[in-house]
Amino acid sequence: MDELYVYLVVALLPIASILQLLQENPYQALVVRGILGAVAVLSYIVLGAADVALTEALVGTLLGVILYIVAVRSSFVIRLGVVKGQYDEEFQKIIDEFRVIIKKLHLRLELVYYPEEEQLQDALCQKQVHGILVSCAEKKYTFRFRIKRILELVKSEKKAGYLLGGEDDENFVRNSSSSLDDKNSITTK
Repeated sequence: MDELYVYLVVALLPIASILQLLQENPYQALVVRGILGAVAVLSYIVLGAADVALTEALVGTLLGVILYIVAVRSSFVIRLGVVKGQYDEEFQKIIDEFRVIIKKLHLRLELVYYPEEEQLQDALCQKQVHGILVSCAEKKYTFRFRIKRILELVKSEKKAGYLLGGEDDENFVRNSSSSLDDKNSITTK
């Protein structure tokens, strides 16, 4: 009967591991990773390995979770370049709808402002931003992305009512000497 609690604590490890594998949101996975580390520490203590428990608590759980937080926080950002002062109602609506799309993918949007459209195009070619939003004729706007996967994710969103099909291509910027054309874009209605 005295060993029953040992089996219960050790049985929590695979349960916590499975919960971590089932998480879709990276931030929730970090929380579950912390719980998994705490369960591992508890099992080491129950099994009489206090030194291993201390190491797991400090390195495996605390330091590991902090490093994961930094990595997730910095890698789940889409930098979108826009021309400074280009703020009308339609522009704000497009930005809001784009935020909704990328939030579903657990991403954040960071707007990067440039004074002129030429500098905006250069920033995209030099890989300072992942995409740009530029104005066209008749209050239309065009998204241009240098990363193929972002364009695919945006195109796959069926509820994106402001997107038109047929104005994109499989050609994308691969180096700073490449130039962009209308084939790398999505135009708004």
